[in-house]
Amino acid sequence: MNQLEINRRQAMIASGLGTLSLGMPGSVFGTDKVDSSGKAVSSEKSCIFVLLCGGPSHVDTWDMKPEAPLDYRGPYEPIETKVPGMLLNEMHTELAKLTDHFTLINSMSHPGAISNHFDAMHNLLSGQSTERVQQGKPNSQPYLGSHVAKHKPSTRNFVSNAWLIKCVGNPVFCAPNIGIGGYLGSAYAPMFVGSATNNPAMENFKPPELYNPFDKDRLDERKGLLRQLESSEFDKDSYVRDWSDLREKTYDGLTREEGREAFDMTKEPVETRERYGMNPLGQNLLLARRMVESGVRFVTVNGWTGQAPHDRKGPPSSSWDMHGGNMGMGNAFGNGSYGMGFCLPRLDRALSGLFTDLKERGMLDNTLVVVTGEFGRTPYLMKQSPPGRQHWPRCFSSIIAGAGIKGGNVYGRSNKYGEYPTHNPVRPEELAATIYHALDIPINNPQDASGISRLLTEGKPIMELFG
Repeated sequence: MNQLEINRRQAMIASGLGTLSLGMPGSVFGTDKVDSSGKAVSSEKSCIFVLLCGGPSHVDTWDMKPEAPLDYRGPYEPIETKVPGMLLNEMHTELAKLTDHFTLINSMSHPGAISNHFDAMHNLLSGQSTERVQQGKPNSQPYLGSHVAKHKPSTRNFVSNAWLIKCVGNPVFCAPNIGIGGYLGSAYAPMFVGSATNNPAMENFKPPELYNPFDKDRLDERKGLLRQLESSEFDKDSYVRDWSDLREKTYDGLTREEGREAFDMTKEPVETRERYGMNPLGQNLLLARRMVESGVRFVTVNGWTGQAPHDRKGPPSSSWDMHGGNMGMGNAFGNGSYGMGFCLPRLDRALSGLFTDLKERGMLDNTLVVVTGEFGRTPYLMKQSPPGRQHWPRCFSSIIAGAGIKGGNVYGRSNKYGEYPTHNPVRPEELAATIYHALDIPINNPQDASGISRLLTEGKPIMELFG
């Protein structure tokens, strides 16, 4: 090791910043933008991706079939909406008032004979149905948030890609590339925020260590020491100059207020917090809105609604895996942790709170919202007690709103039982392409870190969804 390499290492250690900027998940900066007063410019388009892990039943939520036999349609009645053909569950009392804010897709479908969370999550989150997880090993395809962090990195925040409450518990709910960034590398992986025992619905919620309060004077001292170590000899070296630029961006991200303040939930009025619901899903959606305001480009929100007080079943990743008695999860139509009577009212309140809040703040035009599970559930009820439904990848529903998406629209249809799409089927490829298009990200000629051209997805954006 030569003297230059030794001094580089010394400089990194002395600064205390090197390890914070090299390879930290989600920590990719774009070019910084400030106005004449030094205040950060508003971010470009962002996305809040609500992942209802486990797969909600489409025929019990957003694609109801009231004319089907009882053992298909289930126990619920649809609620009236302003949009012809949009039938929502009767527990969606607030969401039904906001149908002009979003498009409902009732023709989502996975090609091929998959029936497990692992593959379905991978296909959905990568926008690639043709690539498979082989021999238990994930392929190298990055997920949606990683591509967004690569092509539209944050200009105001240390983090471009975040994931609120990491998948835990049974690994079948954990898509293989969630935390690694695929071929883009770990710098484009999400920064995970929170857990079952540390989420924003709790009074003692703590932000990630990166955003914990720190001693700015001590950080300034380290920065000054690093400058002393960087002699004119090092300044001539392009590697050191590049690293110095990265270090400066890291320092700037750490000392800015936007990122840290996003996690201070006490700054939100009580009325706003209650609008979303004081539960993990509601408060994580509120935190997602705050993170987008602070400059984060892509925020995935785990759709965990919490645990019912009388029923402590289920990890913070799988509220919607409602098998019923087949897997000991209780009545899929009951009020337990895996019951729609518990989960649907919380989802209704959280989504309606998010849509209303984004609209009132003028953020819906630049914030894409996607709400989906990795698949649907069997259109027919299982012959078991208590009742439930199994996995069904052939047909499911998704909600998409904001960033140019038309409101008051139903796209695609399924057959009379909700078994398969009959009009305008939408694969994960088309959904991914639509997300990239809404966020102004080209899908045709992207390059990875080595300069190799790769398609982000083989799908085409659904232009009919845009107003």
